[in-house]
Amino acid sequence: MAELSINGRTKVGTLKKEFKKAFGSSLRVYLSPTCKGKMADDNATLASIRAEGAKGGELKVGGNKTVGKFETEFAEAWGIGVQVANADDTKLADNGATLCQAGK
Repeated sequence: MAELSINGRTKVGTLKKEFKKAFGSSLRVYLSPTCKGKMADDNATLASIRAEGAKGGELKVGGNKTVGKFETEFAEAWGIGVQVANADDTKLADNGATLCQAGK
């Protein structure tokens, strides 16, 4: 089963590439936890764009985790919004799908 470890030193661009490699789905990273407004710069680290008061740390993600649970856990950890999209990044994945299912 696919698994991905994410920490504050991870760059946004690297995260998106590793996410696609591990799960086959695309990842959109925003500067706000509500996923409204600006997208995060691919060269920024998660720690550098983390919301004030967010704990950061490390998050281990398995392919059987649902899209909704992953998006919520990510926002809670870093105060950064993410949305999982299909493999070609044309539509958002269903929150009830697993991360691996979202890439198919």
